[in-house]
Amino acid sequence: MTLFNMSGKVAVITGSSRGIGRAIAERMAEHGAKVVISSRKQQACDEVTEAINDKAGKQVALAIAANISVKEELKELVEKANGAFGKVDTLVCNAATNPYYGPQAGISDDHFRKVLENNIIANHWLITFVAPQMIERRDGSITIVSSVGGLKGTTNLGAYSISKAADMQLARNLACEYGKHNVRVNCIAPGLIKTDFARALWENPETLKALTATAPLARIGEPDEIAGAAVFLASAAGTFITGQTIIIDGGALIS
Repeated sequence: MTLFNMSGKVAVITGSSRGIGRAIAERMAEHGAKVVISSRKQQACDEVTEAINDKAGKQVALAIAANISVKEELKELVEKANGAFGKVDTLVCNAATNPYYGPQAGISDDHFRKVLENNIIANHWLITFVAPQMIERRDGSITIVSSVGGLKGTTNLGAYSISKAADMQLARNLACEYGKHNVRVNCIAPGLIKTDFARALWENPETLKALTATAPLARIGEPDEIAGAAVFLASAAGTFITGQTIIIDGGALIS
């Protein structure tokens, strides 16, 4: 047994068919957890689940498609996870939306509303569905994947950054509420990571150069470099951490 052993744990990870979410699911499975892969498209979930199960040589992953914008689907996600594995020990709210890139004044009401609903309210819904069983067992870990965008000003990611700042406050509030029940709530705040979601920020060489010019590590991150923090928070290694935001950005925010 090690501090990072997740044997016997069940983790639900949203947005886990690719990018950061997939990396988290893969690493949690490697550390012994059973994982629920979830995103909007069932086929994408099935492909990741098959890959994880093949690597493990047994069934440790389950695919359950769910659209985070639909409250009923998130409720079903938790119900199906409970039905298959008997419980949920760990929740990682990773799925998010960012349909607009540009000045705050240019965003439509529909896009602004969509960002806030998918990136904040959906997390609130999902946590509400999972928390009661954690409270009853007096054990549980909830991690919201936020962003360093929620810690600084921006000229082109306004709504997204607002939602990510709110996620940090959501974690702090719930950490205060759930702490007496031994349920922990934290955030991970990645910097620029090489994912399809952030493609607009790293695909252009000039934009990438500008974004990494002053960062101590002088590069962007890979999805797998976020996964370790998620395992840390969900395992015995993180049992005295709650209400915190772990920044993983290659030092960009300090420079």
